[in-house]
Amino acid sequence: MLRRRTVIAGCALVIGAITAMASPAAAAPAPGAAPGTSATAVKPPPGMLDAMKRDLNLSSEQAESRLLNEAHAGAVEPRIRKNLKDTFAGSWVAGDTASTLVVATTDASGAAAVTASGAQVRVVDHSLDALNAAKETLDRNAAAAPRTAPVWYVDVRSNRVVVLSSQPAQADAFVAASGVDKSLVRIEMSNEQPRTYYNVRGGDAYYINSSSRCSVGFAITRGTTNGFVSAGHCGRAGNTTTGYNQVAQGTFQGSSFPGNDYSWVAVNSNWTPVPYVNNGSGGNVTVSGSTVAVVGASICRSGSTTGWHCGTVQQLNTSVTYSQGTVSGVTRTNVCAEPGDSGGSFISGSQAQGVTSGGSGNCTSGGTTYFQPVNEILSTYGLTLVTSGGGTPPTGACTGYQSTYTGSLTSGASAYQPNNSYYTTTVTGVHRGCLDGPSGVDFDLYLQKWSGTAWVNVAQGTSSGPDETVTYTGTAGQYRYRVHAYSGSGTYSLGVTRP
Repeated sequence: MLRRRTVIAGCALVIGAITAMASPAAAAPAPGAAPGTSATAVKPPPGMLDAMKRDLNLSSEQAESRLLNEAHAGAVEPRIRKNLKDTFAGSWVAGDTASTLVVATTDASGAAAVTASGAQVRVVDHSLDALNAAKETLDRNAAAAPRTAPVWYVDVRSNRVVVLSSQPAQADAFVAASGVDKSLVRIEMSNEQPRTYYNVRGGDAYYINSSSRCSVGFAITRGTTNGFVSAGHCGRAGNTTTGYNQVAQGTFQGSSFPGNDYSWVAVNSNWTPVPYVNNGSGGNVTVSGSTVAVVGASICRSGSTTGWHCGTVQQLNTSVTYSQGTVSGVTRTNVCAEPGDSGGSFISGSQAQGVTSGGSGNCTSGGTTYFQPVNEILSTYGLTLVTSGGGTPPTGACTGYQSTYTGSLTSGASAYQPNNSYYTTTVTGVHRGCLDGPSGVDFDLYLQKWSGTAWVNVAQGTSSGPDETVTYTGTAGQYRYRVHAYSGSGTYSLGVTRP
């Protein structure tokens, strides 16, 4: 979990800069040597901080602070939006660590209430409702849009609907013919030529009708049916799928493209959805929800071609025209992607955001990528996102495990089980751990696997309480559990079941 502290400075909402976190520092031992304390107490999912540091030019502390600030902004912004009602004109975070939440309104009389909430206020000419209505008019006329104007979106920072075009005169004619008030629209010169990304893998690859390849977006359930969501251009209802290992997997139940770019696949009993996204470096990112990230927030994408890459949310509610037609309501990001990345998972912190639709550019020179928001997919098909991966067991529920280990920790310290060593499994199977800590503390549980050079977190339970569970399906190798006292001291019991 992420701890936050809030500091109000003037009109800016400065949300929790973490300056220090308890972190063991010894080097990771090879299997056979005495295990050290190579893992850190950092809460963000494995691999995400490294990608954010690389792509957003941040230090570790800045990346951690940014995630805290964005989570807080996501909680504060809906209340401000509700209070402003139809004078709300959008919001975004600003600064390297997203330390400032900016809220736009058309009514200067509401500025005091916004600043009282700790956010900066910007008084603008047009409400978000007016901008969305103008964009919807362009959407209705999408068939008449020239190929040279493939993208338009609501840009809350500039308080305009922006149309991107390599031929501005043609875009201007399209806008005029649509009947939109031209004062609401700005045309920008752009050579973007978005395309869909086929033959892709996000968390895991899957194959459609034993030919084309796409990627699992997020695991879902629908009643007693298990499955996953993905991009609509990957397949149509009735198409069959096989998994990354070419084992029969499932069938497309619904698909929409163009107009939208989403689909869902029901899987057979050979497949068990788990709340993870492949982090590209041998571990998993745990999915704990689907709260929408605000404009300016950091966001990361997982894809089989280019691995983990991060950037920021540029605009919500964007329309993009591919050769197959226009897709509306996608989110525009400056995260790079390449063919083979389509359908992959977009995630901000631990919050699922959407599935990769398409884009332009590449990960050498940079690019723009669009994703279909996951909440719309869930709502359309009546699906439930599979979440948590690490959870809190009911009181007294750490029973029935193969082995039980006990110990005592002081605040900030870690212990490694079994018995300050590791265990080896020679088969692929499910690892289960259950931590029972004392009341009033925050103990966390990490399952780690030896990569050949270091211990890597592959599953984690990091709630704000004393008790945690983790479940992980892993291949043969060396594993160990790290029990960490994030805050508080006391004795603990750990139940472990291994393949």
